[in-house]
Amino acid sequence: MTAVFGITGWKNSGKTTLTERLVAEFARRGLRVATIKHAHHAFDIDQPGTDSFRHREAGATETAIVSSRRWAIMHELRGEDEPGLPDILARLSPCALVLVEGFKTASHPKIECRRLAAKDRAPLADLVPGIAAIASDHPVESDLPHFALDDIAAIADFVAGRCALHAK
Repeated sequence: MTAVFGITGWKNSGKTTLTERLVAEFARRGLRVATIKHAHHAFDIDQPGTDSFRHREAGATETAIVSSRRWAIMHELRGEDEPGLPDILARLSPCALVLVEGFKTASHPKIECRRLAAKDRAPLADLVPGIAAIASDHPVESDLPHFALDDIAAIADFVAGRCALHAK
């Protein structure tokens, strides 16, 4: 079974940077890692004028782009409900770990990012399920394990321990 661990926090709290650095650390350790990023707004990974964009604009529900270097499938909801985390996890290829950025209210274990420059600095640990630790750029008072936001090796060790991951 694939391990799932989340990175959560307010806007500008360092979630994306931490996720990126953890992916690099786990990849360096020989683990296959996938990521899921939840967006709270409309986004587009395709550009107007490309063939795949034209396919979607014409009404295709799913459009796959395939090359010798990568492939992607874009799915247009076209009025359907946003899929839940389990639905997206089921679509991923097998891997050792899925790091999930966002999906605050889902029950998987998470590390909360806190930065003094964040849009909001209210603690999430008492409001959001599954928070197992805090990573911050400043001291925090909490009974949860605490890490410096840039101590990637220690955070990766914590995640690996919680998820029973073993480097290859």
